[in-house]
Amino acid sequence: MKYVTTKAELEAERLNWEKDGKTVGFVPTMGALHEGHLSLIRKARTENDMVIVSIFVNPLQFGPDEDYDAYPRTIDMDKALAEKEGTDVLFVPPVAEMYPQPPYNKVSVIKGTDVLCGKSRPGHFDGVATVVLKLFLLTRPNRAYFGQKDAQQVAVVKNMVNDFHLPVEVIASPTIREKDGLAMSSRNKNLTSEEREDATTLFSHLKIAEDRLRSGETNITELEAEMKRSLHNATSGTVDYLEILSFPSLTKELKDKQVIIAAALQFSKARLIDNIIIDI
Repeated sequence: MKYVTTKAELEAERLNWEKDGKTVGFVPTMGALHEGHLSLIRKARTENDMVIVSIFVNPLQFGPDEDYDAYPRTIDMDKALAEKEGTDVLFVPPVAEMYPQPPYNKVSVIKGTDVLCGKSRPGHFDGVATVVLKLFLLTRPNRAYFGQKDAQQVAVVKNMVNDFHLPVEVIASPTIREKDGLAMSSRNKNLTSEEREDATTLFSHLKIAEDRLRSGETNITELEAEMKRSLHNATSGTVDYLEILSFPSLTKELKDKQVIIAAALQFSKARLIDNIIIDI
């Protein structure tokens, strides 16, 4: 595995692969790798000749009161895990490499951000889309792999790819969970023992809402309100949202072939998100 930190080093590797006609799979991450990330690397490994994994904690997607400085950084462990899973190039740029000057331009996401995480994190998905576009241009992958846990992010990236005719296939893989149902996340490390027990109620409430929908519930507004009240009473965390939307359009009108049931909980030092996507 090659460990590179500069755009020039990455470009040198990428040019060699292009000469040989190699296909490239790309897994963008912010590090603190866990089984969810590793499952994406494995999938990329089976579907491409070469695999690039990036680790970059992107300051553009963090608000002024969010956990950028506290975000877990475990680069030595991450290098070992990435190499074990067959990564060809691990790209770990410093902030100055990705943003050598204050940006003159950024991607502005104008649809699909007034719900879910976007509603309480203004500008977050502009930062996500901007860094993903930069990483796509640097890595030039045939396929890029994301976890379905960040479903709104997946929708934003897919829509950006379609809008700008980017030559990359975006592949979303199912959420990887702990044995008790909690979605794996780098932020789980920041939970207290009591919060860790509480956190399982996030997924259990999504499952209850799923069962209600599959049983024929049609009053979406009432179901959302009921589930949000129940989740509030069942946890010490603060409920940011619990919403049921069409997917991937992320609208209240259930016009797509799928529905997303999504929720977010804020604990003392960790904000957890989760979702279930079902066919309708």
